Amino acid sequence: MIQMKKETHDSKDDVFDPELIEQRMHNIDIESEMKKSFLDYSMSVIVSRALPDVRDGLKPVHRRILYTLHENGLTPDKAYRKCADTVGSVLGRYHPHGDASVYDAMVRLAQDFSMRYPLVDGHGNFGSVDGDPPAAYRYTESRMSRMSLSLLTDIEKDTVDFMPNYDDRLKEPVVLPSRFPNLLCNGSTGIAVGMATNIPPHNLGEVIDAACMLIDNPDASLEEIMQHIKGPDFPTGGIIMGRAGIRAAYATGRGKITLRSRCEVEEMPNGRERIVVTEIPYMVNKARLIESIADLVKEKRVEQISDLRDESDRDGMRIVIELKRDANAQVVLNRLYSYTQLQDTVGVIMLALSGGVPKVMPVKEILTHYIDFQGEVVIRRTKYDLRKAKEREHILEGLKLVCDNTDEVISIIRHSKDVPDAKQNLIERFAITDIQASAIVAMRMGQLSGMERIKIEEELAAILERVAEYEAILGDYGRVMSIVKEELGEIRQKYADERRTEIVAVSGEVDIEDLIPVEDCVITLTHFGYLKRQPVDAYRTQRRGGRGVSGMTRREEDFVEELFICSTHDYIMFFTSKGRCFRLKGYEIGEGSRTSRGTNIVNLLQMDSDEKVTALIKVGADEYDMDDRYLVMVTRRGVIKRTPLSAYRNVRRMGLIAIGLDDGDELAWVRQTDGTSELIVATRGGMAIRFDEQDARPLSRSARGVRAITLEEGDEVVGMARVRKNGDATVLTVSESGLGRRTEVSQYRLQSRGGKGIRNYYVDRNGPVAGVKMVDGDDDVILITDDGVIIRIPVQEITVQSRYGGGVRAMRVAEDSRVVTLARAPKEEASDEEGPDGEPDGPAEEAAPEESGS
Repeated sequence: MIQMKKETHDSKDDVFDPELIEQRMHNIDIESEMKKSFLDYSMSVIVSRALPDVRDGLKPVHRRILYTLHENGLTPDKAYRKCADTVGSVLGRYHPHGDASVYDAMVRLAQDFSMRYPLVDGHGNFGSVDGDPPAAYRYTESRMSRMSLSLLTDIEKDTVDFMPNYDDRLKEPVVLPSRFPNLLCNGSTGIAVGMATNIPPHNLGEVIDAACMLIDNPDASLEEIMQHIKGPDFPTGGIIMGRAGIRAAYATGRGKITLRSRCEVEEMPNGRERIVVTEIPYMVNKARLIESIADLVKEKRVEQISDLRDESDRDGMRIVIELKRDANAQVVLNRLYSYTQLQDTVGVIMLALSGGVPKVMPVKEILTHYIDFQGEVVIRRTKYDLRKAKEREHILEGLKLVCDNTDEVISIIRHSKDVPDAKQNLIERFAITDIQASAIVAMRMGQLSGMERIKIEEELAAILERVAEYEAILGDYGRVMSIVKEELGEIRQKYADERRTEIVAVSGEVDIEDLIPVEDCVITLTHFGYLKRQPVDAYRTQRRGGRGVSGMTRREEDFVEELFICSTHDYIMFFTSKGRCFRLKGYEIGEGSRTSRGTNIVNLLQMDSDEKVTALIKVGADEYDMDDRYLVMVTRRGVIKRTPLSAYRNVRRMGLIAIGLDDGDELAWVRQTDGTSELIVATRGGMAIRFDEQDARPLSRSARGVRAITLEEGDEVVGMARVRKNGDATVLTVSESGLGRRTEVSQYRLQSRGGKGIRNYYVDRNGPVAGVKMVDGDDDVILITDDGVIIRIPVQEITVQSRYGGGVRAMRVAEDSRVVTLARAPKEEASDEEGPDGEPDGPAEEAAPEESGS
């Protein structure tokens, strides 16, 4: 694509000068330009149009409508005003888009069949459940509903940030204070570029009860949350069939809910039966539903219906389906459930903006974000009130000064030539501020009376009490959360109502986890944070010394850092460089092909931008209750900590502190032990130490730990192995150059924790140590290089040597590559007998032995 840049010239002839034209030509790659433009458009749609904010549950257009109603003073106690006026104000102030989009959004906020708790009080025709369109905005009127007042409470007290509007003329709120969890209570739907959200509405009382429970117990499990939030509560009622879909949606952020109409079978005077529908699924068009039933009768797919009519009125919905004399009502009803939207599926995608980033969140994470936001609102409001109270205290101190020196103050003012002179004289005489002086000269003479003096002193005393209260709140986050809980309770008492949607159990229902097969899988995590799950047989066994197979399609300079084998139903515990712990089920990690990149870990775990996962372990669900289970952690600087596994029973979605770290240190390795294990800690510089884990006493979850090995300057820990009790076990050491060596455990004498250890490997000629593992003859070992190549070989093909041996060639590594990590895997019987070029592998390549004194 060629784009011409216009320039101004003094002579018209210059415009046709070929050299000048050539200088003004700029080549632009159309592919890059299209990518950039589409990305800008996509982000605009995602952030500024289609998705709600997790804090207030509103899209920008809804937020601007409510804020405009607030600015115009259209509160529930004021008269209605034409919607055209509000729409025009929204367009002119904050939302320079089509008036139809603004009015449509306002109409939905007023529809009691769309919103569980309407935020706009509409007067006139705002559409119907039959799909009738609303009247034009010049005919309808609106104002704020009582519920919407709670969304804007204290917005004038600096509780939220403001940003410039589209022309920098006004300021609009980035988010509303939102005294109740609007995202869950009213739900949201939206389609962005490449993603969509569909959050169902819930019962206000249930959501607030769950939020209050989370405030008291941040580690609450999903089961405890679901004791309060039973499931979605749709404004049109209906019946939810089963709880498996609800649990899946609440646990993962995605799920499918089967929603059925409320139908009753009645017997008519003539002995025939009729089906009466009083509630239909959410967002189903009643007129189209009746039309689809009529079409089934015409097409003779359901022949037992004799009459169909809509008897709905202001008292409620009533669809009557009369049956023929010999018809079975339940059979007809089951067919209607199958063929029409009398039974519908609601797909749940709990996608919302968190920090400006779209993310699918389980229900606990949504509630946690809301609670944290409300804590921030209370803190900012308290700071505002404290500032105003201190300003008033400052003025009252000045007024009290007048009361104590009435005659002198009057004399100074009387002998001053004007007000500025009087203020200056007061400042010089009493050492007061300009604000206090202004308040004094503005006093009325009546305020000098005895009663007024008492009022000033009483107000000052009350102000001082409030200042002390505000400072106490700001100094105690527990009190902040108590205020949040108290205010939520007030909202609940004021607006909570009974559930409209019933939840019934379904015979033979299985939970989502029961649908996931129990099978072994390989979990891989790359340097840039891409995580995936694969079947174990994805890596075929090759002979030692082979080139391996490509384990992933990677971006430049990315490589596999962690590889772990587990069951799909095991817990995977993630430990980060900052000493925090996260947890997922194996099946929650997306499955990918051998060459796929996987899912970035930041989409699964709530980590900081400079935080990285450094260790993964598997834990069975029943192991958390065992008394002989410990987690042993070792940092890069040789600090070790041992903690009972039970301390990590309840891992929050936001993570837990696993170990306290020194500045510059990071958590490197984690192993699960039984309390009686012996450990080997190895360093990159070739040192190793073997000691009893009981030398490291059990510490609390957030403790720092004690020294495991004394490191030389520049050295660091590269691995920790748990000594196996069986006689076949050996210590496998692999260098970054691909050399491998097994050594008898007996050659590592038992020492006390904290020493320098003994020589494990000579790195001068063979390269630094990449890692160590405890292996036996029934194991395979998987080696991974920094260029993404993975090889799996039987451990038996790596010879047993002394601690002075250099090892054999376990993997051919390119000159510009190195082995970065290794993992142990169950032995496979099948093996690939061919080398990289189709020829059988030659004899083992033996590294040059080291001299005993080296």
